[in-house]
Amino acid sequence: MRKVRATVTVIGLGYVGLPLAALCAEKGYRTYGITLEAKKVSMVNKGVSPIANDAELAVSVAKKHIVATRNAKVIRQSDIVLMCVPTPVDKLYNPDLSPVRSAALKISLNLRKGQLIIIESTINPGVCEEVILPILQKGGKVAGRDFFLAHCPERINPGDPTWNVRNIPRVVGGITHRCSRLAAKFYRSILESDIREMKSIKEAEATKIVENSFRDINIAFVNELAKSFDKLGIDVYDVIQGAATKPFAFMAHYPSCGVGGHCIPVDPYYLIERAKQSGFDHRFLRIAREINNSMPAYTVNHLIRQLNKLKMPLSGTSIGVCGISYKAEVSDIRESSSLKIISLLKEFGAKVRTYDPYLLEQSTDKSLIELLRHSDGMIIATNHREFVEMDIRKLRKYGIKVVIDGKNCLDKDGIVRLGMAYKGIGR
Repeated sequence: MRKVRATVTVIGLGYVGLPLAALCAEKGYRTYGITLEAKKVSMVNKGVSPIANDAELAVSVAKKHIVATRNAKVIRQSDIVLMCVPTPVDKLYNPDLSPVRSAALKISLNLRKGQLIIIESTINPGVCEEVILPILQKGGKVAGRDFFLAHCPERINPGDPTWNVRNIPRVVGGITHRCSRLAAKFYRSILESDIREMKSIKEAEATKIVENSFRDINIAFVNELAKSFDKLGIDVYDVIQGAATKPFAFMAHYPSCGVGGHCIPVDPYYLIERAKQSGFDHRFLRIAREINNSMPAYTVNHLIRQLNKLKMPLSGTSIGVCGISYKAEVSDIRESSSLKIISLLKEFGAKVRTYDPYLLEQSTDKSLIELLRHSDGMIIATNHREFVEMDIRKLRKYGIKVVIDGKNCLDKDGIVRLGMAYKGIGR
């Protein structure tokens, strides 16, 4: 019989919330999970993980120690409430805080004295104090006295065999010092990693935005280098590998057909918008976002130019897109550059075929061979192992004429020797 320590409710059972709920349950907490999706509630309560291709999570969920529900009243039974809802941007890249506001209202309506509320959702500096706190205090309860509010920005890397929810170091910051201390104590009870207590909740909010903006800026730099080196006839991939031999003051980033995932292409906009409200223009971040957003179109333009050399129009030509997810070995399609590439190809009149071994239901073809058989050209949009390790002789066997390597993961020289047109990103 499990010894129950306290009760935790996790709001949001996605890529962040479900692994966190599973970990809380494993560490002895009575654990509830709130989601709006009836199908997800049913799956979790049956012991089936709704997140594919995560064997460890599947084993945890199968133990049925998480009680999933759509009813926010379970919050009243909880000692600790964790908000793990998405923070997207709209089509104009404006931050959308409606999921955060909705979750905060659910908490407010069920708030009881002594609860610890922790926000894991990625938010810009100021959201906890300016948006969430007023909602929670509507009923007259005061943060730091009647309940405790802290922020611990999520850190998770789907598909990473080394770093996971239990061992990635975390930072926490609270409305008061006691709020911070209580949040840190909770995370130390479930994690195997270091916990850094920040001086304020705003510092904790800023930490995650800085992490992902750093990545975005560096990726934008190498994407711009790829465009430049295309003009100069220099292989940017080789140059970066050369630069990476320096043992200090250089961190290798590589260009590609686009930046995907829920964090890197989204989080900078939260800082851009919040700084604008305070009278500051994050020009550097805006430029980085513009560069990275341009890469799907840049990739399709490579395809058009290569087809033109063969006197083939893109309109009416069958193009196979290898990979739909935003990164290798996962089924996550959030902000995937592949989706943008597919949309652009269709706009140009191409006959688009798709194959992703992790997203067969969303693929037009159910195997790589089937896709190759029916395609004249192909774009590698995700560097799944199946594509990286494929026998490139099959490309020629099935009549592929043009290969656009959006991840620079194929054997460039081998493909050219086989008589096919090849173009990478900056190669």
